[in-house]
Amino acid sequence: MEAVFFDMDGLLVDTERVWLEVETDVMGRLGADWTPEHQVHLVGGSMERTVDYMLGVSGAPVPAWTVREWMATGMVARLARGVDLMPGASELLDALRDEGVPVALVTSSLQEIADAVLKIVGRDRFDTVVTADDVARTKPDPEPYLTAADRLGVEPVRCVVLEDSPNGVAAATAAGCAVVAVPSLLPVDPAPGRLVVPSLAEVDPARLRALLPS
Repeated sequence: MEAVFFDMDGLLVDTERVWLEVETDVMGRLGADWTPEHQVHLVGGSMERTVDYMLGVSGAPVPAWTVREWMATGMVARLARGVDLMPGASELLDALRDEGVPVALVTSSLQEIADAVLKIVGRDRFDTVVTADDVARTKPDPEPYLTAADRLGVEPVRCVVLEDSPNGVAAATAAGCAVVAVPSLLPVDPAPGRLVVPSLAEVDPARLRALLPS
């Protein structure tokens, strides 16, 4: 196992409820309602996709860049009040660090949102960080995970990805990585090279290694 890649929202940190709060607030500014059912459509997607969807639902004559700024500013402000790590995340990070396994954070969120999370989690716990600002195509495209592998100088087929969304799982699989899925708002089915568990507390470095081809 040459490296392990962590998704951020809903996998590393419990931010899905934070996104819901901020999205609801922004939709209020756009003069429309927002529900958890709306949020499900956006799990694991990019900011651009989120903004386009919100403008489509609201029909408001507001520039996309304005909504993007409202979203980013709202997320950073809300995260400054704190966010919880998901069960087992901190312990797994520590175990991988103790064994000298390189770790990357790979997220479809903007750099400024990732930075706000890393102030809480600790930037030094990751060997590299890949955000939406670092790639031309976000998940479900494999580019984010291929970028992380390239930065670390590792082979994707010798890496394990930890994800919570179908979009993220699709990106990791397309990159050639083994996958551990911890579904949050959307279900993820088991498949060859993929382990589905209820939380990161169910896995350790040895169980991750067992997913890789011998």
